[in-house]
Amino acid sequence: MFVHLGADVVIPTKEIIAIIDIDLINKSEITSEFHRVAAEEDFLRDISRGAGRSMVITSRTIYISPISPLTLKNRAENVFDMFKDDEA
Repeated sequence: MFVHLGADVVIPTKEIIAIIDIDLINKSEITSEFHRVAAEEDFLRDISRGAGRSMVITSRTIYISPISPLTLKNRAENVFDMFKDDEA
């Protein structure tokens, strides 16, 4: 299934490795360095138009999304919940 990250970007749920609150970038030296290197290596795609709330790490790209980590988590979980209801 797929998750909408904002700005007309939809990715397969199975590609998501992590969803991180954007505020952690500035609070953690390791996360800050990870973000910096990803930008330098051109793996970073900012779809937030400067209003980033989450960093979504996938197998190919790192997205800066305007959608909160909790909302993205709920969207990903709701996809799996749809199939649980069908099996019952």
